[in-house]
Amino acid sequence: MESFKIVAFKLGEEEYGLDITNVQSIERIQQITRVPNAPHYVKGVINLRGTVTPVIDLRAKLDFDCTDYTKDTRVIITKNEEIQLGIIVDRTSDVLDIAKENIENATSLSGNTEFFEGIAKLNGRLIILLNLEELMKTTNY
Repeated sequence: MESFKIVAFKLGEEEYGLDITNVQSIERIQQITRVPNAPHYVKGVINLRGTVTPVIDLRAKLDFDCTDYTKDTRVIITKNEEIQLGIIVDRTSDVLDIAKENIENATSLSGNTEFFEGIAKLNGRLIILLNLEELMKTTNY
């Protein structure tokens, strides 16, 4: 049985996941330097161990209602090819093993599904899997 690991996180009550091979680290929210004329979902850049990393608010990118950041808010530092991107999420939950046969494709979701690879079913949980490559492709920072 083929499986892979994801980092699970929440936006509101919904649970999402990112393939762990694309996750560099998970950081607490820190000082973000605004970037002039950036789209509303680009919060700015952070200096992460000497690397300037753009940061987006995933709630804003997905057109969800924005909320205040809390002590649980995290920035998931992702990397795809040579591009590093910070993604602000409400909170991270855990690292999970997902069997490939427990994933349905994203066509069952309504609306804009280009950012989603599928839905994982795990012990009664439904976890929407993000397509990081598509997310990065459509992010202007």
